Amino acid sequence: MKTPALNLARIRKILAKAAKLRVLVLGDVMLDQFIWGNVSRISPEAPVPVVEFSRENFMPGGAANVARNIAAFNAGVDLMGIIGVDDAGRKLCEILRQQAINGGRLVKSPVRHTTIKTRIVAHQQQVVRIDRESVGLPDKNSSRLLASRFDAAIHDADAVIVGDYGKGVVSQPFLDQVKAACRKRGIWLSLDPKPVHQLNLTGLSLITPNRREAFQLAGLADDTRTENPLKDPTLAKVSERLLRELRPAVLLITLGELGMLLCQRDAPPFHIPTVAQEVFDVSGAGDTVISVFTLAIAAGASPLEASILSNHAAGIVVGKVGTATTSPAELLKSF
Repeated sequence: MKTPALNLARIRKILAKAAKLRVLVLGDVMLDQFIWGNVSRISPEAPVPVVEFSRENFMPGGAANVARNIAAFNAGVDLMGIIGVDDAGRKLCEILRQQAINGGRLVKSPVRHTTIKTRIVAHQQQVVRIDRESVGLPDKNSSRLLASRFDAAIHDADAVIVGDYGKGVVSQPFLDQVKAACRKRGIWLSLDPKPVHQLNLTGLSLITPNRREAFQLAGLADDTRTENPLKDPTLAKVSERLLRELRPAVLLITLGELGMLLCQRDAPPFHIPTVAQEVFDVSGAGDTVISVFTLAIAAGASPLEASILSNHAAGIVVGKVGTATTSPAELLKSF
C-alpha cells in the first residue's frame, strides 16, 4: 500500500498544537562530546590513524537528546534523570539552559558519574567512540529523589517519554510508578526499549525498538530479512508476539534504510519507506523518531500521521553529521 500524503496545512496544524505542549522526558541522561579533526597519516607506533585535532563540541545525549529534539519543535520540556556532581554534569546543565530545556528536576548524585560519550570524527566519519559511564541501579537516596520529583512533574505533562539506554536509572519500580501515573491521568507514555535491560514493558502507549531490539524482545532469531518488510514472515511473528504480550497502543519498529513498520492491534502492519536522501550519521535518529511521534500524537495526529512525520524527521537528521535535531521549518520543507 502506498504511504498516504500529508498536506502542508495539516502538518502546520499539528506543529502549531505541538508547540503548546509540555513533555516530560526521563531516563539515562548523558553528555555527548565530539572531537573533530583530520587524518593525513598512520601512527608509527601502531597501525592506527593519527587524528589532528581541529575542534570539539558538546551536546545533550541519551534522554537529554530526546529532550533536545522536543525543544527544537518549540514545545516545553522537563528533563529528569541522574547526573554526577562533576564537570560533565555542570557542562550538561549549562547546555540544557542554553537550549531552553528545564533540567531543574535532575538528581545530582555524589556517588555516580555523569555518562560521557566521546566520539572522534575525521572527514565526516566516526573513527572511535569512548564511553565513560556509571551503570547500575541508583543509590537509595537518588531513587527517592527521582520518584518524588516525578510525582511533582507529572502534573504539568501532556506526554511522557522514557529514554532507557540500559544504564540503570529506569528501574522496574520507577517504571511501574511512571506507568501508573500516566494511566491514572490518561497521558501518552512512550518508551524506546533496551532488551539488555530486562523490564516489564506492558501497559505502554508506544514502544519504538529497532529491528534488532524487536527480535531480542520477542526472543526470535532474525533469519528472514527481505527488502519488503511486509513479506518478512519472522518480522511478522515478532510484531504479532510483541503486540500480544506487551499490548502497546502502538508498536513502531524502525528498520534503518527500509524505513519503519507501524503495528497496531486489530490492524494490518503498515510499512513506511525511508525518505532519507543521504546517510552521514545515525547517532540519535531513534531519539528523533520517538520525540516527533510523541509530540505529534499528543497534538492530535493519528498514529499513521505521527509515523510519517517521525519518518521524515529521522530522514533529515541522518543526513547531518553528529547527534542532530530537525526543526519545524526543515520538516515542512521535506514534504
